[in-house]
Formats: sequence, structure tokens, C-alpha cells
Amino acid sequence: TGPLKDMDFSVQEGGGPRILHQFKLEPPAVSFRTSGEKAGIIDIEPRTGILYINGSLDWETKQVHKLEVESLDESGKRVKGPHAVRIYVEDINDNPPEFNQTKYYGVVRQNSRPGKPFMYVHATDRDDPTTLHAQLSYSILHHFPNPYEEMLFQIDNATGAISPSRKGSHYLDPQKQDTFILVVSVKDMAGTTTNAFTSSVDVSITVKESLWKAPPIIHIKENSTQVHPVNISKVQSNEPGVIYGIFEKEKLPRLPFSISENGDIYVTQPLDREEKDTYTFYVVSKDNTGELVDKPLQIHIIVEDINDNPPVCQQDLTVMEVQENEEGGSNIGTVFATDMDEKDSLNSRLHFQIQSQEPEFPSKNLFYIQQDTGTLQLIGRSLSKRESAKYFLKVLVTDSQFETICNVEVHVIDINDEIPIFKNSDYGTVTLAEDIPIGSVILEIEATDGDEPATGSSLIIYQVKEGDPNNTFTIETDSETNRGFIRINKALDFETMPVYNLVINATNPEPLVEGVEYNASSLAKLKVSVTNVDEPPAFRQPFYKTEVSEDIPVNTLVMTVEAYDPEGDSGFKNGSKGHTRKYAQYLACGKILFLQNSYLLVEGGCVVGYACNCILLNSTDNAAQKSKAFLTLHLNDVNDNYPQIATDYPTFFCYPVSGKERTLIQATDADEQLFYSKFTFSLADEMNARNNWEISKFNATHAFLSLKHANFEEKVYDVPIILNDNGKPPLENKVYLKVSICECSSENSCF
Repeated sequence: TGPLKDMDFSVQEGGGPRILHQFKLEPPAVSFRTSGEKAGIIDIEPRTGILYINGSLDWETKQVHKLEVESLDESGKRVKGPHAVRIYVEDINDNPPEFNQTKYYGVVRQNSRPGKPFMYVHATDRDDPTTLHAQLSYSILHHFPNPYEEMLFQIDNATGAISPSRKGSHYLDPQKQDTFILVVSVKDMAGTTTNAFTSSVDVSITVKESLWKAPPIIHIKENSTQVHPVNISKVQSNEPGVIYGIFEKEKLPRLPFSISENGDIYVTQPLDREEKDTYTFYVVSKDNTGELVDKPLQIHIIVEDINDNPPVCQQDLTVMEVQENEEGGSNIGTVFATDMDEKDSLNSRLHFQIQSQEPEFPSKNLFYIQQDTGTLQLIGRSLSKRESAKYFLKVLVTDSQFETICNVEVHVIDINDEIPIFKNSDYGTVTLAEDIPIGSVILEIEATDGDEPATGSSLIIYQVKEGDPNNTFTIETDSETNRGFIRINKALDFETMPVYNLVINATNPEPLVEGVEYNASSLAKLKVSVTNVDEPPAFRQPFYKTEVSEDIPVNTLVMTVEAYDPEGDSGFKNGSKGHTRKYAQYLACGKILFLQNSYLLVEGGCVVGYACNCILLNSTDNAAQKSKAFLTLHLNDVNDNYPQIATDYPTFFCYPVSGKERTLIQATDADEQLFYSKFTFSLADEMNARNNWEISKFNATHAFLSLKHANFEEKVYDVPIILNDNGKPPLENKVYLKVSICECSSENSCF
């Protein structure tokens, strides 16, 4: 209740009759009157002032009812008013959503982009669009058929846009299934409540073949005379309005292809097959954001050959040889020519023909060439060098359109029908000392050959045929003079071979013609007499090697060596000469005794390679002959050095200490590294060491020394540490490490 004034009311639609308000009468008013949009059910009781609705309001019919209320006196005159009364009708969810079609039809292309809509469904709701009552949410209820666990289609719940799912983009194929039925549902209340109204509709979708396909291999004839650019193919995306582009698979200075905005592919210039016979590139489609719409298509171009290249001779002048005794039909050689046009095609097929022959003696047609292979052959009888030493041929080489002349020169060569003949059949005796150096020339020999000079038929090869089983001699030929030089190939030895009776033969590298054979004229004799030379004795081995421990006792036998006299005499003596500073004592009776001074230490300077020289005296003719052999004596280390603490840097802690500090200490050993690869650190049980200090291993050569408390004075402490080198045998050493507890500078070092 309340006095008469302007008022607004909110009333939920439906709900039936109800009282909205009671206005109070203020004298002299005795009644109320209302007018306006009463819809036949809104009114006021005149005497009591009760404003009421006698029925149900409908938001979909009218959302606001505008009234005017005034008070009247006894005579019916207005006392107060009119005042505006507005009744706002509140919507309730009393209308289900409705699709704008009873059934929908759509078409989707194979391989369409996932999430790209190809159709829409649309529904409306008569309820208040500013409330959830009219907020709609779309979904796919059913999918017929559904061959996979995942749906092939998806729908945007807000817009109703239907698109292929990621699975559908991959698997949709009209060859397998060309029609699908989707049951699409729409809910109001944004689909968030269980009491929302729901409607559904069938959507029939037809799957069609993708428009986005790579064209078949494109063939383009080379050197085209058409006006470029020339259209050679076309591509089309499944989506409209895309932007087409080309990118190269191979890096070229310039790709001679382009694509238009509607997908037409052009070649922009004439192509040359001999320069490049195939091209491969990709065509892409993008949307206006630059995102790929379709997978790139690979385009293959084959440039077709035309006959635009003449034959080319492989050589400016082809030189061939033919022997005098060659028979008719013999192959002399081949004339080679090439054609840059496509291999194994009619454009590169070549024919050969002899155009001319000079001289035309003893007849015109002495030669024949096979037209397809270029093989040159003799016709008829053998050639004679006396008639003509050379023939000049012009060979015509043609393809279906061009021709070329190739020049050929045929040399008639002498046949090997003469054998080498020695000027002397017996070169007598040559006397040589057995110590003549290897490589020395001992004799010059000579034979002659009547064949053509500077050919394989006249070159003479000298060889020792008999009397040299060990290849002690070798013979070299001077190719210009055909003289032979006999050289020493291996050392002579009077004791082994005092005399050589050599038989030397002379031959040609070119085979003799049939019916001609080598005979005694191509053989010569030579006797080589070897004289004795007094040779020094020799060791059985040129080098001796052994090893001993560094603590070996003095006069210990190290090894035995042996020498002999190549002359066969045994009257030689053994001697020694020291070349190992003061350490080698003597070498007697072939036995090497060890050291006079036993101070041989590996640690002192790694003395591991001493050499002893042995002098041998031949007592046969009192002429001193000496030989030398080398002894390498390797000294092996013994674990005889105790481990120590490295003192490269002082050990200290800055005062005052917290008790948590630690420092790294290192152990060293003068022995070979093999013996101190692993040290053990521990504290000695003295001087209260274990209550103050702690040692922990860091690695094989280092450990941490730590403080166990903070109650240290500012002074130097002796920390007893036991070190073990774990060698063979192991050596243990107790050392006292001086550790300073000191006031430190800003650089953390003791003042």
C-alpha cells in the first residue's frame, strides 16, 4: 500500500490473477480510475485502490503495459494524477527453439580443412533474447553411419557451423561413403540446464571428390615459339577465395613458372631440355591470414626433346693404327660422336658414312664403317706401309636433321717380323769384388732390331734367362739407343756364390708375327767372377732389447748375445766399449753383465733406454774389423717411495672459523704413476686429531680436510695424517700437515 504516485512493477508472465498494489485514498478523494494498456485483464478497484491482474500476462505478446491512475472526489473531479504506472512483463522459458528448415542439405569436399565450415543450421527462440531462455547451443546427437570412434563432423555450438573434424578431414572419401545423416540438436538455456527445451533436425551431407588434386605429369616441348606465358595446367582449392602460390623444391636462379589468382599454372619462357630436362615445384593455397588451406601439391614437369642439336665429334682428329698383316674385316677402331638431344631417342640416333679417302691407293674403298656403331674395318687385302704409311678419311655423321664431318687418320704400322740380334754372343768374364755397391753398372750390352724404330716391334727388353736364381742382377734398357745396362740388384757374397754363368736374352714387347721365332741370335753369354773381401764379423741380431727392475743387484746377468764371422772363421774376439755413461761394465764371452754402479733410478730422470756397442776383432789377419749392435735396456720402476702431502700451496682456515669449513689436500709419490693411482687418507690417533679434524675422500689423489668444531685458536696446528699408496708392495707414511688458523685479508688469504 501507499499513496498515489508514479510506479513500476515487474510481473512474470503466466502465473494467473494477482494483486499488484493498493493505493490509499487521500481526502477529498473517494475513488480511483485507471486507463491505458490494460489488455482486458488489468484494472483497479475504485473504492479500495487495489491494482490487480485478472488473468495471465504474455511476454511474447507485450513486454510493457503502460497505465495512468488518478483519484476522484464525490463529484467525479480529479483530485490527484494522473500518475504513470508501468507493468514490465518478465519472460519465462516457455518456448522451445525452432529450426528455420525441416531438413538441411550440405556438400563437403574430400580433404577439406578441419574446422572450416561448409554449411550452417539456424534455429530461433521466441523467448527474451537477453536471457538464457533464448540462448541456443547446437550439438550433434547422432551420426549415421559412424565407422570410427570419433565423429567425422563437428558443429560450432554457438553459430551452428558444420565442418569436418580432424578425423573427417583425413578419412572422408566418396569412394567409401558418399552420404551421411547427422541429427543436430539445439537447446535453449545455452544448453547448461537439464530442463532446457530441445529441438532436433536431420542434416543430409554429401561427400564429393576433392577439387584439390595434383595434375598428371606435364609435358612441355623445348624451345617453344609460342608467346609466353603459356597456360599448361590448372589447380582448384576446395575452398573459395584462396590465394595460390608456388615455391621451389630445388633452388634455381629463376623458376620459369607462375600461377594466377584462379589457379592457372603458366610456363613463363621457352625451356631448353639440354639445360634442364625436368622441373619439380609445389603449389600451395592459403587463406587471407596466410594459413595453409590445403596440403601442398607437387607438380612434375618433363621437358620434351626436339631435334635441335647437331652431332659432335668426340675428337677433332681420331687417330687409329693398323698393322700391315691385318686381314680384311679386321676392326681398326671406332669413330665416336655424340648428340646433345635426348639419349636413346630418334633425335640422337647417329649414322656414319665414309665420305672420302686420301690417298685412293692402291684402291678407293680400302675401309668400311658400320653405319650405326661407327666401327671402322678393313676391306679386302692387308695394307702395306711401303704403299702408304697414312690414310686420311672424312666420316659423315648425321642425325635426322643435322650432319657433321669427323676427321680420321689411319696409321699403317710395321709388324714385328724381325728378332733382336746381339752384337756379341759372348761378353767374356767380368770380375767383381763381393762388396760392390748395389745399383752399380757392371757391363753395357747391345742388340739390334730391323723393325720400325720407336715401336713395340723394335724396342728391346733384356733379361737374364739362366744362371741367376736369386735375381742378383737386373738389366735396364735405354729406349732411345736400345742398349742394355747390367746392374747389381742384390749384394754379392763370395762365400755363397763365387761364379755366375749368365745367359741373357733379348725380346720385344710386341709379339712376333706368326712364323717368326726367337733363336740363338737373341742370346748372349756373360761370366761374372766374384772375389773375396775381408768382411767384419756380424751379430745374429742387429738390435737387442730387454728390461730389468731398477733394484737389480750389481753383476746380475741381463742377457746373452751371439756374433759370427761371415768368412767362416771362428778366431775373433769379443770386446766392449761403453756408451752408457758410467753404468755399463763390460761385455765378455757374449754375456752382458749388469752395472758397476747400482744407482739407476727411474725417478732421477726416466733413464729407460741405454745402448751398449759391441766391438768384434777378427784375429785371422790381424786387421781390425768391428761390428755394432744396439742394446736397449728398459728399467722398470719399483714401488720404493713413500707418499707425501703436496705442499704447493699452504693449508689454512680464516679465523674465526665456523666449524663447517673444509679444504682440499693432495698426495704425491715419486714412483711411476702405476704405483700411486689410488691413495688412501686417514687421521692418526694422536694429539686429539680425530676430535678436531675429519678427512673424506674426493678422488684417487685428493681428499677434503674438514673442521669438526669452531673452537680453534689463531695459530698453526700439526695434523697427523696417514697416507697409503696401495702399491705393490703398499707403502704407508705418517706426515704432519701444518694447518694455519689465521686472520685473513679481503682476498681470503692469511695476513
